[in-house]
Amino acid sequence: MEPIMVIGAGLAGCEAAWQIAKRGGKVILHEMKPEAYSPAHHSPFFAELVCSNSFKSESIENASGVLKGEMIQLESLILKVAKEARVPAGDSLAVDREFFSKEITHVLEGLENVEVIRKEVSWIPQEGITIIATGPLTSDVLSKEIQRVTGGHPLFFYDAISPIVTADSINFHKTFKSSRYGKGGDDYINCPMNEGEYYQFVDALNQAERAPVHPFEKRYLFEGCLPIEEMAERGRDTLAYGPLKPVGLINPKTGKQPFAVVQLRHEDRFETLFNLVGFQTRLKYEEQKRVFQMIPGLETVEFVRLGSIHRNTFIDSPRLLEESLQLKHHPNLFLAGQITGVEGYMESTAMGLLSGINAYRYASGMASVVPPLTTAMGALIYYITHSLTLPFQPMNINFGLFPPLPGRSKGRAKRLLLAKRASKDMEGWRKEVEG
Repeated sequence: MEPIMVIGAGLAGCEAAWQIAKRGGKVILHEMKPEAYSPAHHSPFFAELVCSNSFKSESIENASGVLKGEMIQLESLILKVAKEARVPAGDSLAVDREFFSKEITHVLEGLENVEVIRKEVSWIPQEGITIIATGPLTSDVLSKEIQRVTGGHPLFFYDAISPIVTADSINFHKTFKSSRYGKGGDDYINCPMNEGEYYQFVDALNQAERAPVHPFEKRYLFEGCLPIEEMAERGRDTLAYGPLKPVGLINPKTGKQPFAVVQLRHEDRFETLFNLVGFQTRLKYEEQKRVFQMIPGLETVEFVRLGSIHRNTFIDSPRLLEESLQLKHHPNLFLAGQITGVEGYMESTAMGLLSGINAYRYASGMASVVPPLTTAMGALIYYITHSLTLPFQPMNINFGLFPPLPGRSKGRAKRLLLAKRASKDMEGWRKEVEG
């Protein structure tokens, strides 16, 4: 079997390479770092996390937890290392991002059947099998190549990064540690706001100067990752019902639920860095410091990373992509990760996992496989290849993508039944595929 070329060593590319290699296939993994960096990347290591360090909930009452369960069944490298690199985050799986990336790099570079080439790819080969896993920050030169092979213009939307602060600069006299409803212990630092503080903060957000964005770009902002100021612009109470909602949090210093709460989540295992949950932003840097230091407990906080905005690139998958993640008119080309039109770390990794399996099978002369629609992976695949939304927009995994259940189950009972069905169907599919 000829080596399979994987372009991009992000989450999806690393997972694809692992899935091929662990089956005995050979991989040539191309990564442009450290020769070149995107505007949001800074580390030479693989699987660098440039936005949040959270992989979301592990609970099967959440579709993200169901997806993780399926990936564990399929021996995902990304999930295995994530669990080794985890930091406290309630029922969410959050990681020490530096340890995580270093370990992924160490594992893949240590595999005999994986050759790593650290050089920017500027062309897509016509021969052989290739997986394109260049992510949301695909370089301009490769974007043009993708445009050439797909015969159209790549779509894009804009996404923003949350700030990170140092723990020792937080005023803990004004904050309290807790997770919502006590789940997970004291994993989050909570900055409580009274009504007056909250509305002053919202007004400041609405008045703050933003980095320039062309008017047409606003329509490409992904609803699941809107900048904090975009949400504030929709109404003075929007944040209180969104990322600053106080539900499930009681301030032990007052015995009451605050009017609003800003949560900070661990960035590393040593608890020296925290990110502002839900505070992705496109405010100018000086404005970020001024406005975010209005938050109780963060008046003199030190920022080690400020928020920024970057382009995300993805193809028109319903028109271009088979369920096997092969291009319809170029079956030797597979796509993986966010470029397929999924949104989120685990969703991107899952697409890498499936593209790796199918690229290996294609190279081996075997038929492609797709998980059942009743599974999280199958539901995602179906969405990106059959969506009727115009223009096509990215999607996180959610229970709304799953086929409905018979009967009238609702709420928690319905979620648990969907999760149970997904796990059972994935296990059956895995046994059938893996033998």
